[in-house]
Amino acid sequence: MPIDTTLLIAEAFDQAQVTELRHSVTSCVHAAGLRGQRLDDFVLAINELLTNAVRHGGGRGWLRLWRQPGRLVCEVADHGRGISPRRLDDRSRPAPDTAGGWGLWLVRKLSDAMDVETGPGGTTVRISTALGVRERAPD
Repeated sequence: MPIDTTLLIAEAFDQAQVTELRHSVTSCVHAAGLRGQRLDDFVLAINELLTNAVRHGGGRGWLRLWRQPGRLVCEVADHGRGISPRRLDDRSRPAPDTAGGWGLWLVRKLSDAMDVETGPGGTTVRISTALGVRERAPD
């Protein structure tokens, strides 16, 4: 049985395209049915992935956003040196006065699921959020 998916965006990016791409993502996820705080959370999570790719992943990356039945999925890939296992496994909230290190923690909190493949040739992060779900209760 074929998987029913609808590709919404597939685009390479660098620092100069991050803002424009975030606006495109916002329009696409809204058109796909995401609303309110869930829309804001998913777009913020994607923005964190874009920013991480530019800052830590070689200055550029590749974004794919698609719709599957009942959910939206976003994948951001880069060509950096990878994420250390220690950093990847650390699920604790960064200290409030910490200047960096919030990206992956926020992505985990703001999406329903997150999968990471990383190594010396780059990192691919895939996140998803359910469509048609009421607002999340605050932590």
